[in-house]
Amino acid sequence: MSLPVLLTFNPGSSTIKLGVFAMNANGPIRLGHGAIDLSQVPLVLRLVEDGTAKEIALSAKPDGDLHAVIDEMLGWLTRHFSLNDIVAAGHRVVHGGDRFTGPTLITDETLGAIEALIPLDPLHQPQSVRLIKAVAHLRPQMRQTASFDTAFHRSQSDLVRRFALPRTLFDQGIKHFGFHGLSYKFIAGELARSHGDIGKGRVVAAHLGSGASLCALEGGLSRDTSMSFSTLDGIPMATRCGALDPGVIIHLVKQLGWSIERVEDVLYHQSGLLGISGISGDTRELCASAEPQAKDALDLFAFRVSREIAALANTLSGLDSLVFTAGIGEHQPSIRAAICQHLAWLGVHIDPSANATNTTRIDASGSKVAVLVIPTDEEQVIAEEASSVLAPTHGVSHAIA
Repeated sequence: MSLPVLLTFNPGSSTIKLGVFAMNANGPIRLGHGAIDLSQVPLVLRLVEDGTAKEIALSAKPDGDLHAVIDEMLGWLTRHFSLNDIVAAGHRVVHGGDRFTGPTLITDETLGAIEALIPLDPLHQPQSVRLIKAVAHLRPQMRQTASFDTAFHRSQSDLVRRFALPRTLFDQGIKHFGFHGLSYKFIAGELARSHGDIGKGRVVAAHLGSGASLCALEGGLSRDTSMSFSTLDGIPMATRCGALDPGVIIHLVKQLGWSIERVEDVLYHQSGLLGISGISGDTRELCASAEPQAKDALDLFAFRVSREIAALANTLSGLDSLVFTAGIGEHQPSIRAAICQHLAWLGVHIDPSANATNTTRIDASGSKVAVLVIPTDEEQVIAEEASSVLAPTHGVSHAIA
């Protein structure tokens, strides 16, 4: 008898990352993973199975509710993997607010609570809601779970989470939440599994991708992070501004007459590396460019990342290890080198040869700080959390109607 199958959905603003897992008593076993770029027409499902990559053309259009896309994708996966028993779907949901402290079974009530948080993350949260509703529409008996990026950071103290605003606003939920929690949870687990005492110490993990943030870890727990109330905060990203004097927004609205919708669009979609360079938000293109604006963008990125690492080291009262992860962190040695060069005063030194080959340990002999490159796996965390929620004691009677 074939094992029941769990699908994981990890949405970006215009992409869907997919994981296919068999569920057994020892936990989820990955069968394959893939992605769909919703901005590409026609749509293509890029799937990796047993190390072999393939591309499957989809005829569905990425319409408003995604029903046709998910229906075609589920049909193809069922036929390809001979899956007769896709029993559940686990979703990455970026924002859980103060309501969600861990993974949860999705019901009509919890979906409403997730949807209510869209104003706090207009970039990702709507995509998660669309996917959940699409699966519920097509497979109404399928159980679904949500794993929240914000939940991992609930171990932070109120001292770290407060803004210097009236206390009543903190009580209303205006506070540091932190994001990329599923990635940091995987990194904390991987350090504990494979890197001895490193995970017990003071670690700054740098999740550097098109969305980027950093997290201070102590004993595997989140103590501080660069993103705060929204996914705009912290370091510059592909198209997002990072930390910004709120007086700039007041000036844009009151003095320049910008609408708040225009401000939102510029801060989320036209700023960051794209805004600085005027070329691209993709660091690979910027690294290949000879234009001085590209260098300006990369220099500012490295400077701001290194400054944030130093700030997080202050929260930890020191720094034992630095971990690079996600697309930029895992694959772009020149950016890692530029960041670490800014941190030489802190005792961070890397081996150029190890760095150039993306080796796991890239710190040089004599470095006071261990420097690692660890691939993240958010889909694995989603699958593990979904399996914990879907244990027999949770039953099946509360799934979305």
